[in-house]
Amino acid sequence: MSDRAALLKGIRAWLVLFVVCLVLSGATAFPLVHELRWTESALRALSVPEHLPGLMAWIVRVREGLDTVDADYPFVLYGTDWLAFAHLVIAVAFYGPYRDPVRNIWVIEFGMIACAGIIPLALACGPVRGIPFWWSLIDMSFGVFGVVPLYVVRKKIKRLEALGTPPAPPAAAPVSG
Repeated sequence: MSDRAALLKGIRAWLVLFVVCLVLSGATAFPLVHELRWTESALRALSVPEHLPGLMAWIVRVREGLDTVDADYPFVLYGTDWLAFAHLVIAVAFYGPYRDPVRNIWVIEFGMIACAGIIPLALACGPVRGIPFWWSLIDMSFGVFGVVPLYVVRKKIKRLEALGTPPAPPAAAPVSG
């Protein structure tokens, strides 16, 4: 396998991993109410309240809040539907680098900037919304872990770019008749 083919294969594998994680992250924003009920039940079954009472109290508070919003103000949850949709739309943008990584490296850089932006957003908005700092750290980890595959992809794209454009296939010889 040529260097070019190996780099392209690696770039695509990392992009598929990133897109799958992005889609899964977005898809989980649709069924929040049910997810929190399930999470609370699972944590109780695992005896988490005895070991991590702060985590359990937070999960219960969030679940109760979502139950109230769902029962009395379901339109508020429409915002999380749009959050999920945004994840899915952003995931589609990564098809460009999958097809032509060198030409579409800007999508990778955009993703890296978005990952970096998670940190100041969590630090600024978390306290305003009453989010515990330890939960903001979990939110910030999405940016930290998200930038890793994008950084790897960017490095591979730069190496691919340094190899230059692939030679054009030889032209077919004219057929005389």
